[in-house]
Amino acid sequence: MHIIQKYIGLSVVAGLLLFSCNPLELDQINDPNNPSVGSVSENASRSQIQFLVTGLESRHRGYVTNVSQAWNTFGREIWYLNGSDPRFQTDWLGQAGRVPDRIYFGFGTTGGGSWANPYQAIRQASTLISAAENTTVLSTQEQAAIIGFARMIQGYQFMIPANFVYDNGIRIDVEDPLNPGPYVSYEDAIRHAQSLLLEADQLLESAGSGDFPFTLTSGFAGFNSLQRLREINNAILARTDIYLEDWQGVLDALENSFMDLEGDLQEGPAHPYTGAPDLFNPLFYVRDAAINTIIVVHPSVLADATPGDARVAAKFFERQEPVIVTTDATPLVGTHQDNRWPTNTTPIPFIRNEELILLKAEAHAQLGQTDLAVEAINVIRNAAEIGDYNGATDQASLIDEILYQRRYSLWAEPWGHRWIDARRYERMDEINTSFDQGTVFRQFPHPQSEVNWDIYAED
Repeated sequence: MHIIQKYIGLSVVAGLLLFSCNPLELDQINDPNNPSVGSVSENASRSQIQFLVTGLESRHRGYVTNVSQAWNTFGREIWYLNGSDPRFQTDWLGQAGRVPDRIYFGFGTTGGGSWANPYQAIRQASTLISAAENTTVLSTQEQAAIIGFARMIQGYQFMIPANFVYDNGIRIDVEDPLNPGPYVSYEDAIRHAQSLLLEADQLLESAGSGDFPFTLTSGFAGFNSLQRLREINNAILARTDIYLEDWQGVLDALENSFMDLEGDLQEGPAHPYTGAPDLFNPLFYVRDAAINTIIVVHPSVLADATPGDARVAAKFFERQEPVIVTTDATPLVGTHQDNRWPTNTTPIPFIRNEELILLKAEAHAQLGQTDLAVEAINVIRNAAEIGDYNGATDQASLIDEILYQRRYSLWAEPWGHRWIDARRYERMDEINTSFDQGTVFRQFPHPQSEVNWDIYAED
């Protein structure tokens, strides 16, 4: 049973405090870092609800390290070179015929950030919802705002394990952690995420205007009003709609999001990292540091780049000395490292205007709306300083162009976009493995903890 308590969190309802200023004063919580469900499920105080909101933000970022390092390795956007443990290379790259199993390195016990952490965030959100529903200190509108925010986070988090195991399916009924529901298909899992986001939109709308009734961290700076939270929610909804190939749904969601063809491509909410006693940015590495554990740019990304692409200069730092890690297949040589994070407290965006514009381009292309698709493509191309698109405008050519631009605009973001894109367009054979002599994985089996749970349930 203890294994199961790890992977879906059970009563783990809060994470690290993201504020480095004075801690919140909490009522009737013996251990403020791990309050019991019972301590907040009946007439929680406003300070307790505030703590749960902040804890949910912390849980919301729990996937970042594992997904960024692993999924972007699968899609050959990066290599996560770790000279002290060759399994980060041999196993994650599928060298020498290695294929994922239930105890695969980095995932097998609980699934790490690709499996366990999203479920912990989902359970944290459920605890917040329970607290909001069973207290007298909130108005009806405040209650709707809190529940809407929690549903938005749940919708986002359910997509992570769904994309990790793909055809193997996930559990979406986890309200009772000792009696979770059956596995459902990938499509049903994404539809569940979609339904949570639609519910969140209705709740946030019913909460009225003005600011969110509790304090959000700096990651939501500029987005802490109810209207702007709805815009984030609709941006995430557009991502689910893309996965469901609901092209008109994508456009409808984007219409109500913060997508702006003339806006800052970096605009969007982020996961904050403020340093001790909070966490540091887990993707930050000192430029040119003499270390053998680092995120480097996959050589195919450099080789396939358009000459003069401003994204290359902005995102990739050329090292004076390459990082070389020897594996049992071939040496891996990293000449460039990630250049996106100026400091170890730089926030990490979790959805940006640039992605939304590319979603718009894809939906228009799929609907045969060529001029609108090209207009959106050109926003991205001109920002990258490579000029307007002048290629063929049939649907297949436009999708080729959009996937190419997604590869550079969304490079190595904490979502594994290229891995997912290649799979949803049946283009996994286009991922270049010649530099590492490995294999591209389509999906992962359920971690061993899931098997242990099934055995426990049967007993």
